[in-house]
Amino acid sequence: MMTTLNELNTQSEEQVTEALNKCCVSVKWAKLLADQRPYTSSSDLIAKAASIWYSKCGKEDYLEAFKGHPKIGDVESLKQKFAHTKEWAGKEQAKVDDADMDTLLALKKANSEYESKFGYIFIVSASGKSAEEMLAIIQKRLLNLPEEELRIAMNEQHKITVIRLIKLIEEVALEKNLKSHITTHALDTAKGIPAVGLLVSLKEITDSGKKLVSTGVTNSDGRVSDLLPPGRNLKIGEYEMVFETASYQKNNGLKSFYPQVQITFSITDKGHYHIPLLISPYGFSTYKGS
Repeated sequence: MMTTLNELNTQSEEQVTEALNKCCVSVKWAKLLADQRPYTSSSDLIAKAASIWYSKCGKEDYLEAFKGHPKIGDVESLKQKFAHTKEWAGKEQAKVDDADMDTLLALKKANSEYESKFGYIFIVSASGKSAEEMLAIIQKRLLNLPEEELRIAMNEQHKITVIRLIKLIEEVALEKNLKSHITTHALDTAKGIPAVGLLVSLKEITDSGKKLVSTGVTNSDGRVSDLLPPGRNLKIGEYEMVFETASYQKNNGLKSFYPQVQITFSITDKGHYHIPLLISPYGFSTYKGS
């Protein structure tokens, strides 16, 4: 059952915290967001939700939130104490049911390796993603260092939180401008089709080196529209988008002259940034999209 911003603004703290915990089981996040009432608009709520998650919460809060999810492909593993998230979690993972057995077994194996390496289950915003896409993502993320992977997992957690806020609150569900600060679109110019299954990483360039921010894989339209959750705007600075072109071409039976395409660009404001890529085995081009 959906609620409204007005209801959230007028309900008791206990009622609001309980509703928000359906979106994310981090006690601290829900309490701090409840304390930020009144919510003047859907964009105000989304901005506050992101600000608290990225600036007020820490590792313990992220790990607590991760425990509110089933393992990908194993919805029944969700604990009874988080039963109120089960229905939504099942719908978010619906595409896993369409996978072939080999993919499911590989995904199960990768999940086990992931949990052994990082100490928590694989967190990914699974909505709209096939099991094959999630398998590609987890295999890429298994290569991350622990501190890198925690940043990626907490980013994915907040994407899921926003998806659930959309399901919970009427005004948020009607919001037209909920999109990632950064998006990309890859086209295979050799075939004249979208580049499907191309792994993408977003990195921040700092004085101490490059910091991994988010990862994704292009969908059936060649797009990654959810590199960042709505409400999270990158700070002004330089960033890099990395496309794993060698593995993409290999999956299509070809060799690539460029094993990776690395595009460096500058963020100067909170406006939307679209970074398209046109690729072939022996060339690539890009431009500032809209």
